[in-house]
Amino acid sequence: MASRIRAEDFECPLSTTVQHVGEWWTLLLLHDAFDGYTRFDQFQENLGISTSMLTARLKTLVADGLLERRPYQTNPVRNEYVLTDLGRSLRPVIITLAAWGNARLTPEQRSMILIDTTSGEEVEPVVVDATSGRRLDDSHAYVFAAGPAASPAMRARYPLSDETAADAPARTS
Repeated sequence: MASRIRAEDFECPLSTTVQHVGEWWTLLLLHDAFDGYTRFDQFQENLGISTSMLTARLKTLVADGLLERRPYQTNPVRNEYVLTDLGRSLRPVIITLAAWGNARLTPEQRSMILIDTTSGEEVEPVVVDATSGRRLDDSHAYVFAAGPAASPAMRARYPLSDETAADAPARTS
């Protein structure tokens, strides 16, 4: 896929992340991989994706380090696609995206829900700060600030540093 990232966004973690996982088929392939799919024909059958598109997407996911290609048959050679640690680290993101979609539906309209495997109860995923446990959906309590590697342009956009963020008035993006 041709890069859609703007030159000035190369340091932005959101822009670079979207470059890797922002394509429609990529998220669906990762979702299938989290459900245990590993083989080309499984992905193709479940998604109804063309072989050329699937080949391109799997190649990109392998090149980006999200999937690993492993042979499972030698004659003829056949490969499976297994999530790497980096790929597995995207599971909370996919869960959060699905939860965001479900939040806009009535319970009767939901075709897929997240449940606790022990209790069988539906769970509501939320994104929280690992230190405080506070939800991150408050755009006044949590704002982006320029990090140590920020360019002058990034510092101009996000002038707060780690040292001053706690004392400065809240600012939204």
